[in-house]
Amino acid sequence: MNAASLPRLHVITDTRDGADPIAVAAAALEAGARLIQVRPEDHYSDRAAFDLAASLAERCDEHGARCLVNDRVHIAQAVGADGVHLGDDDLPVDIVRRLLPAAVIGGTCREPEAARAARRAGADYLGVGPVYDTGTKNGLPPAIGLDGLAAVCAAVELPVIAIGGIDAERAGECRSAGAHGVAVVGAISGADNPKRATAELLEAVGEDVAQSGSSRGGRRAGERLCALP
Repeated sequence: MNAASLPRLHVITDTRDGADPIAVAAAALEAGARLIQVRPEDHYSDRAAFDLAASLAERCDEHGARCLVNDRVHIAQAVGADGVHLGDDDLPVDIVRRLLPAAVIGGTCREPEAARAARRAGADYLGVGPVYDTGTKNGLPPAIGLDGLAAVCAAVELPVIAIGGIDAERAGECRSAGAHGVAVVGAISGADNPKRATAELLEAVGEDVAQSGSSRGGRRAGERLCALP
């Protein structure tokens, strides 16, 4: 995909106990976020994941924003999401590309060779990290730091979305290291004012909210990149 069409801020849902992913996503969309990634925790059943993803896909539709689903390709397809983000333990990128040729597909990596492999497999963008230590997801490998992020950015021409322990200040550091944008969970879901936190992050990554409000650059009404035939 054209890097210019990929939003710089990816808002990932927090589906841990006690979180309210729908309310937080709604606040982020109101602030001008143009991409929501639905990441159901492992304890979510497929039905619960479907209900969440369907609700958020509809809200993204209303705001002209993109909706991606993490890991669960069948849920993305069932709700007509714009695409998926795939980790190391998910279906391979090239397999999903054959299943969903028009979808936006992101692949997770943390070093240059894996980035090149994801590009060859057909990924549209790369999720790279964790850049900093983070507590929002268990079992993550050590942080790669800004030097590790910069190495991946230099290795491929694909847009790189930095993830892991990122707030507004660190978002600027990631952009300076070569990242196209950032993905966040706690910086928005854990904020006292998620809408204001989103606005600060949009400014930090250089997302043009005024332009987003008029054209959005996301899903068009009725467009379903992962829809069933």
